[in-house]
Amino acid sequence: MAAILDKGAYSYRDDPGVPAFDDSGQIAVMDGNCALCSWGARTIARLDHMEMFRICPVQSGTGDALVRHYGLDPTDPETWLFLEDGHAWSGMEAIIRIGERLGGAGRLATLLRILPRGMREWLYRRIAQNRYRFGKSDMCTIPDEKLRRRLMT
Repeated sequence: MAAILDKGAYSYRDDPGVPAFDDSGQIAVMDGNCALCSWGARTIARLDHMEMFRICPVQSGTGDALVRHYGLDPTDPETWLFLEDGHAWSGMEAIIRIGERLGGAGRLATLLRILPRGMREWLYRRIAQNRYRFGKSDMCTIPDEKLRRRLMT
């Protein structure tokens, strides 16, 4: 988390390793092969009625470059990144912030704030490290049109 906090807003724009992309909305970067992440991506697509969110698989060139820019390892199961207004969050904080932005049922994620930060991140790490027990799924091949419109490469 410290690597993310040390970066200024839109710092990735000055990083030659990060390809240029449209960063006008919120972006969730997650594992495109994880069934839980694919479920999360479909949930975002379903709840985001204003279509402000885009989903970027960490396995894509942009996703890989973004997580590396923030000092995260794209092969680490704990890597999950949320970008909004040029600022970045990872882990459970990213999930909670996405839930807040989505509103409605998405706001249920904010209930996780009743847990101390350390416990939230511990819970996130446990789930992330065991995510493939829930199965694998190629997010990019899911025939959900709402999701496919939001995918970044």
